Amino acid sequence: MRNIYNFSAGPAMLPDAVLAQAAAEMQDYNGTGQSVLELSHRSADWQDVMDEAELRLRRLMRIPAHYTVLFLQGGASAQFAMVPLNLMRNGKADYLITGLWAKKAYREAMRYGAARVICSSEAQQFTCIPEWNVDLFDPAADYVHLCMNNTIYGTMFHTLPDTGSIPLVADISSCILSQPMDVSRFGLLYAGAQKNMGPAGVTVVIVRSDLLERVRPDCPTLFRYRTHADHGSMYNTPPCYAIYVMLLVLRWLEDTVGGLESMAARNRAKAQLLYDYLDESALFRGTAAIRDRSWMNVPFITGDAETDARFLREASDAGLVNLAGHRTVGGMRASLYNAMPVAGIQRLTECMADFERRYA
Repeated sequence: MRNIYNFSAGPAMLPDAVLAQAAAEMQDYNGTGQSVLELSHRSADWQDVMDEAELRLRRLMRIPAHYTVLFLQGGASAQFAMVPLNLMRNGKADYLITGLWAKKAYREAMRYGAARVICSSEAQQFTCIPEWNVDLFDPAADYVHLCMNNTIYGTMFHTLPDTGSIPLVADISSCILSQPMDVSRFGLLYAGAQKNMGPAGVTVVIVRSDLLERVRPDCPTLFRYRTHADHGSMYNTPPCYAIYVMLLVLRWLEDTVGGLESMAARNRAKAQLLYDYLDESALFRGTAAIRDRSWMNVPFITGDAETDARFLREASDAGLVNLAGHRTVGGMRASLYNAMPVAGIQRLTECMADFERRYA
Protein backbone atom coordinates (compact mmCIF):
# COMPACT_ATOMS: atom_id res chain seq x y z
CA MET A 1 0.00 0.00 0.00
CA ARG A 2 1.43 3.36 -1.02
CA ASN A 3 1.65 6.21 1.48
CA ILE A 4 0.80 8.89 -1.10
CA TYR A 5 -2.81 9.62 -2.02
CA ASN A 6 -3.15 11.20 -5.46
CA PHE A 7 -6.28 13.36 -5.74
CA SER A 8 -5.54 14.43 -9.30
CA ALA A 9 -8.45 14.92 -11.69
CA GLY A 10 -6.48 12.89 -14.24
CA PRO A 11 -4.29 11.08 -14.87
CA ALA A 12 -5.50 9.60 -11.62
CA MET A 13 -4.66 6.82 -9.20
CA LEU A 14 -4.65 3.24 -10.44
CA PRO A 15 -5.35 0.27 -8.17
CA ASP A 16 -2.23 -1.10 -6.48
CA ALA A 17 -3.01 -4.59 -7.77
CA VAL A 18 -3.14 -3.29 -11.34
CA LEU A 19 0.21 -1.53 -11.04
CA ALA A 20 1.76 -4.63 -9.50
CA GLN A 21 0.57 -6.90 -12.31
CA ALA A 22 1.62 -4.43 -15.00
CA ALA A 23 5.08 -4.26 -13.43
CA ALA A 24 5.34 -8.05 -13.19
CA GLU A 25 4.42 -8.45 -16.86
CA MET A 26 6.47 -5.58 -18.19
CA GLN A 27 9.19 -7.80 -19.66
CA ASP A 28 7.18 -10.96 -20.26
CA TYR A 29 3.48 -10.77 -21.01
CA ASN A 30 1.58 -14.03 -20.53
CA GLY A 31 4.60 -16.20 -21.24
CA THR A 32 5.30 -14.67 -24.65
CA GLY A 33 8.78 -13.51 -23.71
CA GLN A 34 7.77 -10.06 -24.94
CA SER A 35 6.60 -6.91 -23.22
CA VAL A 36 3.09 -5.75 -24.03
CA LEU A 37 4.86 -2.67 -25.34
CA GLU A 38 6.43 -4.91 -27.98
CA LEU A 39 3.51 -7.11 -29.02
CA SER A 40 2.36 -6.79 -32.61
CA HIS A 41 -1.18 -5.48 -32.74
CA ARG A 42 -1.75 -8.07 -35.49
CA SER A 43 -0.79 -10.98 -33.24
CA ALA A 44 -3.16 -13.51 -31.68
CA ASP A 45 -1.88 -12.54 -28.23
CA TRP A 46 -2.90 -8.94 -28.77
CA GLN A 47 -6.26 -9.90 -30.24
CA ASP A 48 -6.96 -11.79 -27.02
CA VAL A 49 -6.34 -8.57 -25.06
CA MET A 50 -8.72 -6.60 -27.27
CA ASP A 51 -11.41 -9.25 -27.13
CA GLU A 52 -11.28 -9.62 -23.36
CA ALA A 53 -11.28 -5.85 -22.82
CA GLU A 54 -14.43 -5.45 -24.89
CA LEU A 55 -16.11 -8.47 -23.31
CA ARG A 56 -15.45 -7.27 -19.76
CA LEU A 57 -16.52 -3.70 -20.55
CA ARG A 58 -19.76 -5.00 -22.07
CA ARG A 59 -20.44 -7.16 -19.01
CA LEU A 60 -19.65 -4.43 -16.48
CA MET A 61 -21.74 -1.77 -18.23
CA ARG A 62 -24.36 -4.20 -19.54
CA ILE A 63 -23.91 -2.79 -23.03
CA PRO A 64 -26.65 -4.06 -25.36
CA ALA A 65 -25.64 -6.14 -28.36
CA HIS A 66 -26.79 -3.48 -30.82
CA TYR A 67 -24.14 -1.06 -29.55
CA THR A 68 -20.60 -0.94 -30.95
CA VAL A 69 -17.59 -0.52 -28.65
CA LEU A 70 -14.55 1.31 -30.00
CA PHE A 71 -11.09 1.87 -28.51
CA LEU A 72 -9.75 5.09 -30.05
CA GLN A 73 -7.10 7.74 -29.56
CA GLY A 74 -7.14 11.51 -29.21
CA GLY A 75 -8.78 11.75 -25.81
CA ALA A 76 -12.30 12.97 -25.18
CA SER A 77 -11.32 16.25 -26.83
CA ALA A 78 -11.06 14.52 -30.21
CA GLN A 79 -14.68 13.43 -29.75
CA PHE A 80 -15.76 17.06 -29.64
CA ALA A 81 -15.16 17.01 -33.42
CA MET A 82 -15.80 13.34 -34.17
CA VAL A 83 -19.33 13.44 -32.75
CA PRO A 84 -20.60 16.15 -35.12
CA LEU A 85 -18.58 14.73 -38.02
CA ASN A 86 -20.28 11.38 -37.55
CA LEU A 87 -23.75 12.36 -36.36
CA MET A 88 -24.61 15.87 -37.59
CA ARG A 89 -26.36 14.70 -40.74
CA ASN A 90 -29.00 17.46 -40.70
CA GLY A 91 -26.51 20.05 -39.51
CA LYS A 92 -28.23 20.64 -36.16
CA ALA A 93 -27.40 19.73 -32.57
CA ASP A 94 -28.45 20.90 -29.11
CA TYR A 95 -25.98 21.33 -26.23
CA LEU A 96 -26.39 21.61 -22.46
CA ILE A 97 -23.54 23.73 -21.07
CA THR A 98 -22.35 22.82 -17.60
CA GLY A 99 -18.67 23.72 -17.67
CA LEU A 100 -15.47 24.21 -19.60
CA TRP A 101 -15.51 20.86 -21.41
CA ALA A 102 -19.13 21.14 -22.47
CA LYS A 103 -18.37 24.61 -23.83
CA LYS A 104 -15.41 23.28 -25.80
CA ALA A 105 -17.55 20.51 -27.26
CA TYR A 106 -20.20 23.04 -28.26
CA ARG A 107 -17.71 25.42 -29.88
CA GLU A 108 -16.20 22.58 -31.89
CA ALA A 109 -19.64 21.49 -33.10
CA MET A 110 -20.31 25.02 -34.34
CA ARG A 111 -17.67 24.38 -37.03
CA TYR A 112 -19.86 21.71 -38.60
CA GLY A 113 -23.40 22.99 -38.28
CA ALA A 114 -25.97 24.87 -36.25
CA ALA A 115 -25.13 23.94 -32.67
CA ARG A 116 -27.45 25.54 -30.12
CA VAL A 117 -27.19 26.10 -26.38
CA ILE A 118 -30.37 24.79 -24.76
CA CYS A 119 -29.41 25.78 -21.22
CA SER A 120 -26.32 26.88 -19.35
CA SER A 121 -25.21 27.39 -15.76
CA GLU A 122 -22.40 29.77 -16.70
CA ALA A 123 -24.18 32.67 -14.98
CA GLN A 124 -23.95 30.63 -11.77
CA GLN A 125 -20.20 29.99 -12.35
CA PHE A 126 -21.15 26.40 -13.26
CA THR A 127 -21.84 25.55 -9.61
CA CYS A 128 -25.05 23.73 -10.56
CA ILE A 129 -26.72 21.76 -13.32
CA PRO A 130 -29.00 24.15 -15.25
CA GLU A 131 -32.73 23.59 -15.57
CA TRP A 132 -33.80 22.31 -18.96
CA ASN A 133 -37.10 22.16 -20.77
CA VAL A 134 -37.60 19.29 -23.19
CA ASP A 135 -39.84 21.53 -25.30
CA LEU A 136 -36.72 23.48 -26.23
CA PHE A 137 -35.10 20.54 -27.99
CA ASP A 138 -35.23 20.85 -31.76
CA PRO A 139 -37.06 17.79 -33.18
CA ALA A 140 -34.78 18.05 -36.22
CA ALA A 141 -31.60 18.00 -34.12
CA ASP A 142 -29.24 15.16 -34.90
CA TYR A 143 -28.38 14.74 -31.23
CA VAL A 144 -28.42 16.36 -27.79
CA HIS A 145 -25.05 16.60 -26.05
CA LEU A 146 -24.15 16.88 -22.38
CA CYS A 147 -21.16 16.32 -20.11
CA MET A 148 -22.36 13.92 -17.41
CA ASN A 149 -19.85 14.82 -14.70
CA ASN A 150 -18.06 18.15 -14.55
CA THR A 151 -14.59 17.66 -13.13
CA ILE A 152 -13.70 21.32 -12.63
CA TYR A 153 -16.88 22.38 -10.87
CA GLY A 154 -17.90 19.19 -9.09
CA THR A 155 -21.40 18.83 -10.51
CA MET A 156 -23.11 15.83 -12.05
CA PHE A 157 -26.34 14.99 -13.85
CA HIS A 158 -28.33 12.81 -11.47
CA THR A 159 -31.37 13.00 -13.78
CA LEU A 160 -31.13 12.80 -17.55
CA PRO A 161 -33.25 14.78 -20.01
CA ASP A 162 -35.77 12.76 -21.97
CA THR A 163 -34.81 13.52 -25.55
CA GLY A 164 -37.32 11.14 -27.11
CA SER A 165 -36.16 9.97 -30.53
CA ILE A 166 -33.24 12.42 -30.58
CA PRO A 167 -30.03 10.53 -29.70
CA LEU A 168 -28.53 11.62 -26.39
CA VAL A 169 -24.72 11.94 -26.50
CA ALA A 170 -22.70 12.17 -23.29
CA ASP A 171 -19.11 12.77 -22.30
CA ILE A 172 -18.69 10.40 -19.34
CA SER A 173 -14.92 10.67 -19.02
CA SER A 174 -14.89 11.33 -15.27
CA CYS A 175 -17.72 9.04 -14.19
CA ILE A 176 -17.54 5.97 -16.44
CA LEU A 177 -17.47 2.72 -14.43
CA SER A 178 -18.18 4.59 -11.19
CA GLN A 179 -21.77 3.34 -10.97
CA PRO A 180 -24.26 1.43 -13.12
CA MET A 181 -25.87 3.34 -15.96
CA ASP A 182 -28.52 2.52 -18.52
CA VAL A 183 -26.57 2.57 -21.78
CA SER A 184 -29.80 2.21 -23.76
CA ARG A 185 -30.74 5.78 -22.76
CA PHE A 186 -27.95 7.07 -25.00
CA GLY A 187 -27.12 7.15 -28.66
CA LEU A 188 -23.42 7.57 -27.96
CA LEU A 189 -21.12 7.66 -24.93
CA TYR A 190 -17.45 8.58 -24.91
CA ALA A 191 -14.77 8.70 -22.23
CA GLY A 192 -11.06 9.22 -21.87
CA ALA A 193 -9.53 6.46 -19.75
CA GLN A 194 -7.27 8.44 -17.43
CA LYS A 195 -9.68 8.87 -14.55
CA ASN A 196 -11.47 5.58 -13.84
CA MET A 197 -10.38 3.17 -16.58
CA GLY A 198 -6.62 3.30 -16.91
CA PRO A 199 -3.80 5.54 -18.14
CA ALA A 200 -4.11 8.33 -20.67
CA GLY A 201 -4.00 7.26 -24.30
CA VAL A 202 -7.18 5.31 -24.99
CA THR A 203 -10.68 6.69 -25.43
CA VAL A 204 -13.73 4.46 -25.29
CA VAL A 205 -16.69 5.19 -27.57
CA ILE A 206 -19.95 3.26 -27.17
CA VAL A 207 -22.30 3.99 -30.06
CA ARG A 208 -25.67 2.61 -31.09
CA SER A 209 -24.82 0.72 -34.24
CA ASP A 210 -27.49 2.29 -36.47
CA LEU A 211 -25.90 5.69 -35.87
CA LEU A 212 -22.76 4.56 -37.66
CA GLU A 213 -24.59 5.24 -40.93
CA ARG A 214 -25.14 8.94 -40.21
CA VAL A 215 -21.58 9.99 -40.99
CA ARG A 216 -21.14 13.15 -43.02
CA PRO A 217 -19.60 12.72 -46.47
CA ASP A 218 -16.83 15.19 -45.63
CA CYS A 219 -15.68 13.20 -42.57
CA PRO A 220 -12.08 11.98 -43.01
CA THR A 221 -11.62 8.21 -43.12
CA LEU A 222 -9.69 7.99 -39.85
CA PHE A 223 -12.35 10.01 -38.01
CA ARG A 224 -15.26 7.80 -39.07
CA TYR A 225 -16.66 5.51 -36.40
CA ARG A 226 -17.58 3.07 -39.17
CA THR A 227 -13.92 2.79 -40.16
CA HIS A 228 -12.92 1.69 -36.67
CA ALA A 229 -15.97 -0.54 -36.24
CA ASP A 230 -15.18 -2.39 -39.45
CA HIS A 231 -11.57 -2.97 -38.37
CA GLY A 232 -12.13 -3.96 -34.73
CA SER A 233 -10.57 -0.70 -33.47
CA MET A 234 -7.38 -1.58 -35.34
CA TYR A 235 -7.61 0.37 -38.58
CA ASN A 236 -4.30 1.84 -37.44
CA THR A 237 -2.08 0.83 -34.53
CA PRO A 238 -4.15 1.16 -31.34
CA PRO A 239 -2.78 2.57 -28.05
CA CYS A 240 -1.80 -0.94 -26.99
CA TYR A 241 -0.31 -0.40 -23.56
CA ALA A 242 -3.14 1.86 -22.44
CA ILE A 243 -5.68 -0.77 -23.54
CA TYR A 244 -3.74 -3.50 -21.74
CA VAL A 245 -3.74 -1.55 -18.45
CA MET A 246 -7.41 -0.76 -18.97
CA LEU A 247 -8.02 -4.52 -19.23
CA LEU A 248 -6.29 -5.00 -15.87
CA VAL A 249 -8.57 -2.33 -14.37
CA LEU A 250 -11.65 -4.02 -15.84
CA ARG A 251 -10.54 -7.34 -14.32
CA TRP A 252 -10.07 -5.61 -10.94
CA LEU A 253 -13.52 -4.05 -11.13
CA GLU A 254 -15.22 -7.28 -12.06
CA ASP A 255 -13.25 -9.90 -10.13
CA THR A 256 -12.10 -7.99 -7.02
CA VAL A 257 -14.59 -5.17 -6.49
CA GLY A 258 -17.56 -7.23 -7.65
CA GLY A 259 -19.00 -5.00 -10.35
CA LEU A 260 -20.41 -1.51 -10.67
CA GLU A 261 -23.07 -1.87 -7.97
CA SER A 262 -20.32 -2.55 -5.44
CA MET A 263 -18.16 0.21 -6.91
CA ALA A 264 -21.05 2.66 -6.63
CA ALA A 265 -21.52 1.84 -2.95
CA ARG A 266 -17.82 2.47 -2.33
CA ASN A 267 -17.88 5.76 -4.22
CA ARG A 268 -21.03 6.97 -2.49
CA ALA A 269 -19.51 6.27 0.92
CA LYS A 270 -16.24 8.04 0.05
CA ALA A 271 -17.99 11.14 -1.25
CA GLN A 272 -20.39 11.28 1.68
CA LEU A 273 -17.50 11.16 4.14
CA LEU A 274 -15.96 14.25 2.59
CA TYR A 275 -19.23 16.11 2.05
CA ASP A 276 -20.27 15.46 5.66
CA TYR A 277 -17.06 17.08 6.85
CA LEU A 278 -17.46 20.06 4.52
CA ASP A 279 -21.06 20.62 5.60
CA GLU A 280 -20.01 20.80 9.26
CA SER A 281 -16.76 22.72 8.82
CA ALA A 282 -16.45 26.34 9.89
CA LEU A 283 -13.45 26.91 7.62
CA PHE A 284 -13.87 24.79 4.49
CA ARG A 285 -16.92 24.75 2.26
CA GLY A 286 -17.92 22.97 -0.91
CA THR A 287 -18.73 25.09 -3.94
CA ALA A 288 -21.20 22.90 -5.86
CA ALA A 289 -24.96 23.06 -5.32
CA ILE A 290 -25.90 20.26 -2.92
CA ARG A 291 -28.51 18.73 -5.23
CA ASP A 292 -25.97 18.46 -8.08
CA ARG A 293 -22.88 17.31 -6.20
CA SER A 294 -20.55 14.91 -7.97
CA TRP A 295 -19.37 11.66 -6.40
CA MET A 296 -16.14 11.92 -8.35
CA ASN A 297 -14.86 15.49 -7.95
CA VAL A 298 -15.28 17.65 -4.85
CA PRO A 299 -14.12 21.28 -5.15
CA PHE A 300 -13.86 23.24 -1.91
CA ILE A 301 -12.41 26.52 -0.61
CA THR A 302 -11.71 28.44 2.58
CA GLY A 303 -12.65 31.77 1.04
CA ASP A 304 -9.11 33.13 1.27
CA ALA A 305 -6.51 32.40 -1.40
CA GLU A 306 -3.56 32.56 1.00
CA THR A 307 -5.22 30.14 3.41
CA ASP A 308 -6.00 27.81 0.49
CA ALA A 309 -2.35 27.90 -0.57
CA ARG A 310 -1.17 27.19 2.98
CA PHE A 311 -3.50 24.22 3.26
CA LEU A 312 -2.32 22.81 -0.07
CA ARG A 313 1.30 22.97 1.09
CA GLU A 314 0.52 21.21 4.36
CA ALA A 315 -1.62 18.59 2.64
CA SER A 316 1.18 17.82 0.20
CA ASP A 317 3.61 17.43 3.09
CA ALA A 318 1.15 14.94 4.59
CA GLY A 319 1.13 12.84 1.41
CA LEU A 320 -2.10 14.26 -0.02
CA VAL A 321 -1.03 15.42 -3.47
CA ASN A 322 -2.62 17.13 -6.48
CA LEU A 323 -5.40 18.76 -4.45
CA ALA A 324 -5.14 22.15 -6.18
CA GLY A 325 -8.29 23.21 -7.99
CA HIS A 326 -8.34 23.73 -11.74
CA ARG A 327 -6.35 26.76 -12.82
CA THR A 328 -9.55 28.53 -13.92
CA VAL A 329 -11.19 28.41 -10.47
CA GLY A 330 -8.46 27.93 -7.86
CA GLY A 331 -9.14 26.58 -4.39
CA MET A 332 -8.96 22.84 -3.80
CA ARG A 333 -10.41 19.81 -5.55
CA ALA A 334 -10.42 16.23 -4.35
CA SER A 335 -11.00 13.70 -7.11
CA LEU A 336 -12.38 10.48 -5.64
CA TYR A 337 -12.14 8.13 -8.58
CA ASN A 338 -12.55 4.36 -8.28
CA ALA A 339 -8.99 3.58 -7.21
CA MET A 340 -8.99 6.11 -4.36
CA PRO A 341 -9.41 4.10 -1.13
CA VAL A 342 -11.53 5.30 1.77
CA ALA A 343 -8.29 5.61 3.75
CA GLY A 344 -7.33 8.50 1.48
CA ILE A 345 -10.53 10.37 2.31
CA GLN A 346 -10.07 9.67 5.99
CA ARG A 347 -6.55 11.09 5.92
CA LEU A 348 -7.78 14.12 3.98
CA THR A 349 -10.55 14.93 6.45
CA GLU A 350 -8.15 14.42 9.37
CA CYS A 351 -5.70 16.82 7.73
CA MET A 352 -8.48 19.35 7.14
CA ALA A 353 -9.69 19.05 10.74
CA ASP A 354 -6.17 19.55 12.11
CA PHE A 355 -5.63 22.54 9.84
CA GLU A 356 -8.96 24.03 10.89
CA ARG A 357 -8.13 23.69 14.61
CA ARG A 358 -4.89 25.57 14.06
CA TYR A 359 -5.95 28.26 11.60
CA ALA A 360 -9.69 28.85 11.89
